Amino acid sequence: MRREPLTVAAAVVVVLAVAPAADAASQLVLDGRGYGHGIGMSQYGALGYARHGWTADRILRHYYRGTKLDRLPSSPTVRVLLQSARASYVVRGASSANGELLDPAVAYTVSAGEKGLVLRGDGRSWTTAGTLRLSPPGSAALQLDGPAQNGTSGGRYRGALEVRSAAGGLNAVNAVTLEDYVAGVISAEVPASWPAETLRAQAIAARTYAITTNAGGNGFTQWADTRSQMYRGVAAETAATNAAARATAGQVVTYDGAPVPTFFFSTSGGRTENVENSFLGATPKPWLRSVRDRYDTVSPYHRWGPVRLSLSAATAKLGSLVKGRLRLIRVTRRGVSPRIVAAQIVGSRGTTQVTGPQLRRALGLRDTWIRLRTFSTDVSRSAPSTAVPRVAARRPGTATATATATGRLVLTGRIAPATRGARATIQRRGADGRWHRARVVRIGRSGAVRATLPGAGRYRLAYGGLTGPAVRAE
Repeated sequence: MRREPLTVAAAVVVVLAVAPAADAASQLVLDGRGYGHGIGMSQYGALGYARHGWTADRILRHYYRGTKLDRLPSSPTVRVLLQSARASYVVRGASSANGELLDPAVAYTVSAGEKGLVLRGDGRSWTTAGTLRLSPPGSAALQLDGPAQNGTSGGRYRGALEVRSAAGGLNAVNAVTLEDYVAGVISAEVPASWPAETLRAQAIAARTYAITTNAGGNGFTQWADTRSQMYRGVAAETAATNAAARATAGQVVTYDGAPVPTFFFSTSGGRTENVENSFLGATPKPWLRSVRDRYDTVSPYHRWGPVRLSLSAATAKLGSLVKGRLRLIRVTRRGVSPRIVAAQIVGSRGTTQVTGPQLRRALGLRDTWIRLRTFSTDVSRSAPSTAVPRVAARRPGTATATATATGRLVLTGRIAPATRGARATIQRRGADGRWHRARVVRIGRSGAVRATLPGAGRYRLAYGGLTGPAVRAE
C-alpha cells in the first residue's frame, strides 16, 4: 500500500525573537533656587521691590530685620588690595610720592631694592623705606597698569596708591575715601540701569559693609572682588550710580545704634537664610534672619536646573568627598529657606559628612537651595514563557509553520533617597514630544522600582519633582 505524503507539518521551528535589552542609565539629578550665600539683601529681590514702589530704606529694613538708617559723622579711608605679589608696578597720573613732587604725565615704576622700595621715572630714582604712597593731583585718578583682582586691566582709581612689601613680592593698595569707594562699587555689583531706589539700597549696603568688615590683610581691609565686594574704581562710575552715592552720602545700616555687617548676594530663590545656616560657625544675628522675598522672581536664577550628571562625572567632581563611587547624597539638615546645611555623601566604600557650602563648591552649583536624587534605570525583557508549537495542516510543498515567543519589557530601577512605599511615576515620551504617565509604581526597599512596560518607546522615572534619565525600550 502506497504511503501518501505527509499532510501535517512534521516540524515546527520556534523563533524566540528577543530584542536587545534596550537601555540603561544612571544619573545624579538636581535642581535648585537662588544664586549666592543667601544672607542679607537679595539684589534681584531689591530690584523687584523697587519696581513695586518700595524705597531704599524700606528695602533695607525688610532684609536687615530691626535696623534703621543713621549717618556717619565723617568719611573714613578704605584700603582695597588691587594687585599682589608682583615684582614691580607701573603707575600713571601721580603728582607726588611720599611728598616728593612728580610729573603726572610720566609713567613711574615701583620695584623692590636692597634698602627699600625704588621709584623710577623722568630720568630719576628714589628709594623709600616702608610704604610708598603715590597721589594724583586734586580729585584726579591714578592708573595702575596690568590686571587687577577685580578683572580690570589698567584701571583708574581715585585716592592714593600705596605700595608695600609683602610675602611673595609687592602689594598695590588703593587708599580711597569711603564715598569714592562706594561710587566704585555700585555698578560693579548691580546694573546701573536698575531703578534709582535699588541703586540707593546697594550704595547704603556697600557703604555699611565696607566699614563693618575687615579682610585683615597686609595694609588693606577690603578685597577688590567678591571676597569682599566688587570694586572697579572709576570704571564703575556712571551718572546714575554717582547720583545714588551722593543721595545716600554717609548713610549706613545700624542695629541698636551701631553699624552692622550688611551681607548681600544675587538671588534668594524666594527666601533668604539665617546667617548661621550659611556661614557655618557664625553666631546668629537678629538682623540677618530668614525673610520672605516675594519679588525675587525677576531673577533668571530664581529657579534653575535640572542639572544632570552621570554618576561617574559626579564622583569625579566630588573628588575626595566621596569614598569609592557615588551611590547617593542624603540631606540630613536644612535651614529655614530651606538651603542645605548638612548632608551625607554615600559611596561604595563609605559615607562622608559634608556641609551645604562644601557640596555647592564641589558640584559647582549656584546655591545650596537644592533638591537632588540619584536615578538608576534599566530596561530588559523578561524570560519568555514556554512556547507551545502550533500544528497547522498544510498542503504538500508549503512552508513549515513558525511560532514566535517574546518576553515582556520590564523597567527596573533605583531612586535614592526615596521613601519606601511612596509612589513613583514611569513616564513615556509620546508622539507629541511630551512626557506622559505610563505607570505608577510603589517604591520598594532601598529605593527599588520594577514594572512591566506597555510597549516599546522611551521611558523615565519621576519622583519628588525630579526626573531620571530617559532610556529606550524596544
